[in-house]
Amino acid sequence: MATPNNATPTNCSWWPISALENDAGKSAEVEDSQDPTDPALRAKDRLVLYHWTQSFSSQKVRLVIAEKGLPCEERDVSMPLTEHKEPWFMRLNLGEEVPVIIHGDNIISDYNQIIDYMEKNFTGENVTQLIPEAGSILHTRVVQYRELLDSLPMDAYTHGCILHPELTTDSMIPKYATAEIRRHLANASTELMKLDYEGEPQLTEPYLSKQKKLMAKILEHDNVSYLKKILGELGMVLDQIEAELEKRKLEYQGQKCELWLCGCIFTLADILLGATLHRLKFLGLSKKYWEDGSRPNLQSFFDRIQKRFAFRKVLGDIHTTLLSAVVPNAFRLVKRKPPSFFGASFLMGSLGGMGYFAYWYLKKKYI
Repeated sequence: MATPNNATPTNCSWWPISALENDAGKSAEVEDSQDPTDPALRAKDRLVLYHWTQSFSSQKVRLVIAEKGLPCEERDVSMPLTEHKEPWFMRLNLGEEVPVIIHGDNIISDYNQIIDYMEKNFTGENVTQLIPEAGSILHTRVVQYRELLDSLPMDAYTHGCILHPELTTDSMIPKYATAEIRRHLANASTELMKLDYEGEPQLTEPYLSKQKKLMAKILEHDNVSYLKKILGELGMVLDQIEAELEKRKLEYQGQKCELWLCGCIFTLADILLGATLHRLKFLGLSKKYWEDGSRPNLQSFFDRIQKRFAFRKVLGDIHTTLLSAVVPNAFRLVKRKPPSFFGASFLMGSLGGMGYFAYWYLKKKYI
């Protein structure tokens, strides 16, 4: 089995893809640097992932790909630039959200189906298996915690904490972003209605369906009482996981192995838990749920999983998470619609300012 430190890095691309039939936006330098004899480049083996950096489901799929050490072309579909609303992408996944993978002639647009597909189709001596063999106690535990963690309403936590920052502590989302996101969420329905889809009647129903779901989510996630209720339920789930991690310590007491949620083997359950804790910390909920010392096993788990190669590669330093999403979008927006001299100056000044403050923040924290 491949170890996480030997995982093969994926080829990431920040360009928007405007067509499925060709590699629009792919640079000649990238093509020239690739070995045409590489099996990963053959049409039947080629793995392409359409994702957005800040999409929670996309992050989990990218972590699975990285942990399994799979060569993959990553293509960013920017939700802030509404690329997921463009007709070419709606045709690709029939109106669903990112992530979407293409493997040979197969297109899979459901998050859980993507994970199951990769686990079933990418096997071998050098490929890490993340779901143990059926019938084992480890398999039972992985299935249990996969269902539990996937049932958490992460979109509600995310939207709710953005819209109600008073319920968070040390959120990584700046206040100006909160105001901007609230404005975008409030206008989302109107913006969808303004889109012109003449000549694309087959897309009308998916767009209307998305609009209705979006409005229902906004109304629910902006409800403080509902948010407090689900955050209370989250606390009970984390209590259960804290107790499970304690059981592992007793179960493997005296044995020399690295303990994870389901045993001595790193599994899909650990990826899901790690991604969940990363998002909760980004939202400003870590001090409430584990950094206050109330759940020491959870704290230890989070500290260890952040050191894994796949997590460093996919999620990076949590303090620069927002910056990693903003900068690529800024340059792609300029490429799509070149600004005036004033606009260009403002953009470069903003990017320079972000870089300056990021430098001093990291210098103060780590140096």
